[in-house]
Amino acid sequence: MMPYSFVLTGGGTGGHIFPALAVARILRERGHRLLFIGTSEGMEARLIPEWGYEIEFIRSSGLNRVGVREQVRTMMQLPASVAAASRALRSFRPQAVFSMGGYVAGPVMLAAVLNRIPLIVMEPNAIPGFANRKVARRVYRALLGFESTRAWFPRSKCEVTGLPVRPEFFTVEPKHGGPFTVLITGGSRGARSLNRASRASWPLFRESGSGVRIFHQTGPAEHESSAQEFAATGLEGQVVPFIKNMAQAFAGADLVVGRAGAGAVNEIAAAGMPSVLVPLPFAADDHQRRNAEALVSAGAARMVLDGELNGERLFQEVEKMQRNPGELDEMRARVRRFAKPGAAERAAEVLEEAATRKMQNSRFSH
Repeated sequence: MMPYSFVLTGGGTGGHIFPALAVARILRERGHRLLFIGTSEGMEARLIPEWGYEIEFIRSSGLNRVGVREQVRTMMQLPASVAAASRALRSFRPQAVFSMGGYVAGPVMLAAVLNRIPLIVMEPNAIPGFANRKVARRVYRALLGFESTRAWFPRSKCEVTGLPVRPEFFTVEPKHGGPFTVLITGGSRGARSLNRASRASWPLFRESGSGVRIFHQTGPAEHESSAQEFAATGLEGQVVPFIKNMAQAFAGADLVVGRAGAGAVNEIAAAGMPSVLVPLPFAADDHQRRNAEALVSAGAARMVLDGELNGERLFQEVEKMQRNPGELDEMRARVRRFAKPGAAERAAEVLEEAATRKMQNSRFSH
């Protein structure tokens, strides 16, 4: 197959960036040229270059779950953002565009539609995001995480693939030996409620003498104070602002405590990790709770609502799992049934298919 050029977009948080990187890895291995479009404020500004990809920046802000002032500012800068994305597309001349979502994706998707470049979107949640709802009828293909999401897209243009997960998650083996290790993560930016509960649990773990090892990703905002406080407890473990290699962190953990976003849930399933899920209460359409409930109903995870999480409850949940290795083994087996290997490969195939069709149509039109 001849090499093609593709633009990938999506950013703001790791949940948007890492699935896009999983697709990018396959495309690069197949010899295609790649360009990411993101914002200089999002995590993509650091992560994409670290993984060896080219990135161009545009200005873009959110419209969903923000104040009126921010919405007005976003709408005012939208024409300039779309124009900047269009310039990047015309310069790079991609055969197709892949969108993983996040507020930067909106202008890039609009630019792709306006420039008649095939647009492939990934929608991992039960309810599509704002931008995907707006372009739903204009996509070349929508790759979905849930069967129910088909209702939002033309049926002939969508398929359920699951969320692209980097292949290293599928090779994580259950940890054997060493102290019982709990990985606590509120996502790439951290979660205040998880940070608060974790800090309140440390004296309880110390007093119990349970020997638990804690590995906690706080996000950058609360890292310094949390790390200092943790060091004073004398507990075994580490408090870090960000985990670049989450699959490696999974491999060193017995239990994950974290949010229930699509990215997190799919990585947990791929790695076969027992988990206590704490859905973000303000997620659009309460989709994180729906994600968590799907696993809980299958006996593949436990769930604690954000408003019910405190130091005592976190301590109890961890101690309960540490005392029941049989339940941990059952969770590992059950959660793997939710894993969908091959999603990244399928996304790459769809992009190649769109590119081939675009090139053929271009030749016929001349």
